[in-house]
Amino acid sequence: MLLTLDGRHLYYDLIGPEDAPVVLITHSLASDSGMWAEQMPPLLAAGLRVLRVDMRGHGGSDPAPGDYTMSALARDLAQALAALDIARVHYIGLSIGGMIGQAFALEHRDRLLSALWSDTLPASPKGGEAAWAERIRTVKEAKSVAPLADPTMERWFTGAFRPRRPGRWKEIRDTVAATSAEGYLGSTAAILDYDFTARLPSLRLPVLVVCGAEDPGTPPAENRRLAGLVPGARYEEIAGARHFVNVEREWAFNRLMMEWLTAQCSGR
Repeated sequence: MLLTLDGRHLYYDLIGPEDAPVVLITHSLASDSGMWAEQMPPLLAAGLRVLRVDMRGHGGSDPAPGDYTMSALARDLAQALAALDIARVHYIGLSIGGMIGQAFALEHRDRLLSALWSDTLPASPKGGEAAWAERIRTVKEAKSVAPLADPTMERWFTGAFRPRRPGRWKEIRDTVAATSAEGYLGSTAAILDYDFTARLPSLRLPVLVVCGAEDPGTPPAENRRLAGLVPGARYEEIAGARHFVNVEREWAFNRLMMEWLTAQCSGR
């Protein structure tokens, strides 16, 4: 389904009982809402309502021109909630989805009941400027994200994942390759220009931070640091997974996710 925001289309799907608590889920860079396929069955089985939104320039959502900011990406979500008449949500986001989630919590706190941020960072990545510059150059020269598909999959999954689930590996790789260059570059600009470290201690919100133990790009140390910046936040680590911990170790992730949401929805 499509919403029209500022003259462009934003793709979403909304599934589950209309009177149930809403879980808003956001995805990573060069992905789309399909990355959460493994989480949909337990969420729906629990009777929750699930809203998945494709970030601008990703999946079924139109790109916007120029560089994006975390504030602008969070505002897209706030506008989507207003258009769908959804007052408050439990938020789940991975990678840039977790970064947007931090902006959303800081700038639209009244919309949030709880947050689960996974494999993310509290500020722009340090020490990786050359790697990001090379990715940006590659996409600009090719006018496509396709050349980044294979190296991205190597960062996202351990070597054991592809032989275990070759079909799912191909689905995710093809999604990376098909991401619009404009959406990728705009979102990359947001990743390289934010820092929430000074503001996160002001949050009063139930937060769970989850990370794959072998994630090279948003490593456990940074996720532990993120959890430490938010008063009362909890950190959990999942062994045997890199960046897409929700796919590579779906059972472990789903157990943590459902225990968390059950506790939040019951008011504990």
